[in-house]
Amino acid sequence: MTEENNFEEEKNFNLEEEEQDLFEHYRFIVDKGQSLLRIDKYLMIRIENATRNKIQNAAHAGNILVNERPIKPNYKVKPLDVISIVMAYPPRETEILPENIPLNIIYEDNDLLLINKTPEMVVHPGYGNYTGTLVNALTFYLCKDGKELSDSNRPYLVHRIDKNTSGILLVAKNELTQNHLARQFFDHSIERKYFALVWGDFNEEEGTIEGNIGRHPRDRKVMTVFPDGSTGKTAITHYKVVERFGYITMIECELETGRTHQIRTHLKYIGHPVFNDQTYGGSHILKGTTFTKYKQFVENCFKIIPRHALHAKSLGFIHPTTGKFIFFDSELPQDMLEVTEKWRRYSSFNLNEE
Repeated sequence: MTEENNFEEEKNFNLEEEEQDLFEHYRFIVDKGQSLLRIDKYLMIRIENATRNKIQNAAHAGNILVNERPIKPNYKVKPLDVISIVMAYPPRETEILPENIPLNIIYEDNDLLLINKTPEMVVHPGYGNYTGTLVNALTFYLCKDGKELSDSNRPYLVHRIDKNTSGILLVAKNELTQNHLARQFFDHSIERKYFALVWGDFNEEEGTIEGNIGRHPRDRKVMTVFPDGSTGKTAITHYKVVERFGYITMIECELETGRTHQIRTHLKYIGHPVFNDQTYGGSHILKGTTFTKYKQFVENCFKIIPRHALHAKSLGFIHPTTGKFIFFDSELPQDMLEVTEKWRRYSSFNLNEE
């Protein structure tokens, strides 16, 4: 039994700690000679490491479409059916050690919770960061009262934000919720807004950045834009000016897609790297005067916020159980507040004199 050559797989996941959505997408066209077979059995054959329970959860969440219509797990595939499935990534095999680390939980119910992540906290254990992560903290929190870690009380990630990015992170508390949320991330129906302090001023009040994002051909740890669309994945970022400080600007960014390092890569591409972003060129003086006093001022700002000035400020989505749209906002972290106020004072008193 052969498969047509239009099998498509999308995976936004690797072992590095970075901003991204955590789901996988598969598309199949059933072979002309295929006999009737339950779709869960069919997909277990076609998708590596896919369990029956995982596929059934995807179906119950409405994440398996046949000929663009959602189906139940007992649906029997027919020749030339077009099957599309979105599944959230399962928990990794890495042993998770519960750790009593303080969490800023801004909302919680039986299905999900939202965290306001502090800067410098890695989301998931991985190479060089096996302890002290958000998942270690969540595992401790969900296993309180002496409960053993199991599928019923483990954290299920649907997206991540970079270690040095602060802000709101959405976590599912069961696999069905995880699948519902993964579909929303895949469909780009999640509303996500970030605040970023970036180098330079803007001629316009708002705009849209479009350009495929993929691994840099010479440095695989860095992403880059491929404007001709020759490689990489489609990426769209909308931005609005929030406040101008002359040599830097506070902007609001809204993600239409969820690519690795999307905001940072796109802003570098248009010549406005995020302030103090060492990876994407924002960690040295790009705009301003040659005065020693100004150089010292910027260096002092770098010390206040020794990371890229990016915060995941708000998140809106359809609750998987209630079906209602819910929205959450957060305050800027202290380091971004302090450096913003410092630039506000500088632009008020100094720019007119220079």
